[in-house]
Amino acid sequence: MYMNLTGRSISKGTASGELLKTDTPISFLGGVDPRTGIIIDESHPLAGEKITGKVLAFPYGKGSTVGSYVLYALSRNGTAPAAVINTECETIIAIGTIIAGIPAVDRLDGDLPENGTAVTVNGTEGTVTFA
Repeated sequence: MYMNLTGRSISKGTASGELLKTDTPISFLGGVDPRTGIIIDESHPLAGEKITGKVLAFPYGKGSTVGSYVLYALSRNGTAPAAVINTECETIIAIGTIIAGIPAVDRLDGDLPENGTAVTVNGTEGTVTFA
């Protein structure tokens, strides 16, 4: 049985990957290495985790507006997450996912499954699907 959550479309496109979620906001500037796709903020619960190819779910972004360009650099380097899910997407993450071509949604109408679950994000329709 598949679950289909509906939310708000932020950045168009569709991507699938393993879910990596956290309840802690992420700062991409200084928090994520754009060359490796690894979270380098040692105070973050996901420190040392590689976000490349994952569906990255976090409440919202924080920090400098340069974070948008870090998302773009991740995309250019082939180290970006496959998709982004936010509780409430703010401007830094919205702009970053749009310019990087990373599908993104927020304001889902239900709960996400456990980390490691395969999920599909449809940023065009604003949906997240998983088994």
